[in-house]
Amino acid sequence: MKAQPAAIGIDRDLVEAILELGDEQAFRELYRRHTPRLLGFVTRLLAGAAPEGEDVVQETWIRACKRLERFQWRSTFSTWLLGIGLNVVRDHLRRSGRSHTVPANLVPDPPGPHAAHEDRIDLERAIRMLPDDFRMVLALHDIEGMKHHEIAERLEIPVGTTKSQLYRARQMIRQWLSEKTE
Repeated sequence: MKAQPAAIGIDRDLVEAILELGDEQAFRELYRRHTPRLLGFVTRLLAGAAPEGEDVVQETWIRACKRLERFQWRSTFSTWLLGIGLNVVRDHLRRSGRSHTVPANLVPDPPGPHAAHEDRIDLERAIRMLPDDFRMVLALHDIEGMKHHEIAERLEIPVGTTKSQLYRARQMIRQWLSEKTE
């Protein structure tokens, strides 16, 4: 998603008002502008865990506020905020004992063709079923539009790993979705 120049200007004005004047209204506006996307992003990375997502969003904003005066506008505010959110998600997964890497053979099988209606798999559910590392790469590449080298840098893994994880994630989703229609 490419930010519009006007949106960047608005964000910059809000950040300056926060830093220079301690303007609480400016912070509320910045929060209102960016929290829906941030919440969707972190919730997807957390496999749809809404309460965890809200906690991660809160922690992301706390960290962002502490670092706001060091933000240098080399990227959009939204990109910077999502980067912080990604790091908070990774910290959360480590603290909670969830693994970033789950061997593909340990991923649960999708529901069979006779599963109850509410158990039927859809795209979002298929994404939630992916191992954490696959889901992160898929979300960053296919949903957020990041390039493999950017993902590799953010996740501190080789570019080849991002490519293979994306390939395997897409393969798993295709398989699950095709089994749903059988």
